[in-house]
Amino acid sequence: MRSNHDRSRGGGDGPESSVEKYHGGDPASAGAGAGAGAAGRAEYDDPWYDALASGWGELDGTGAPAPVVPSARREDESADRVADVYLQVQRSTAFREVRSRYRRFVVPGLVVFFTWYVGYVVTAQAAPGLMQRPVAGAVNVAMLAGLGQFLTTFLFTWAYARHARLRRDRAALDLRWDTQELTRPLRGGER
Repeated sequence: MRSNHDRSRGGGDGPESSVEKYHGGDPASAGAGAGAGAAGRAEYDDPWYDALASGWGELDGTGAPAPVVPSARREDESADRVADVYLQVQRSTAFREVRSRYRRFVVPGLVVFFTWYVGYVVTAQAAPGLMQRPVAGAVNVAMLAGLGQFLTTFLFTWAYARHARLRRDRAALDLRWDTQELTRPLRGGER
């Protein structure tokens, strides 16, 4: 069986895994598809090699997973400072105002829409005679109420998008911009 790189894989004519191929075989044959590296050492193009080389997924000899080697980079401190910026923004009055505007629209809208939907379903089950009452020709109350469900869905979506555009998007965009400006130096970006 051949892989995408035209190397044999488990066919009995070579090592059983690509790791054995690199570590156990001839370095010249291991680098046949990848080329030779510095000082005759074969380069390795297996995307999982970095994970295995870092100790991820390996056992420590007792059958338990080996402890992961901590990174030499000091990202924990900058990550904590970035988290502090986000907490500061979350506690700001501007953020609370955006969340408040969102809730003042969504909660009542959800209650009205859910009540209308449940009322339609309950009426269809509890009062089939009412739903079968003809309105005009073959059109009955149930058909009008069902079409009303679609209409109110579209109206609610339109109202939500309009409310977001007029009442929240500008303030949310300003918050996002401020947050990015505050975190840029902490992430190593330029000012």
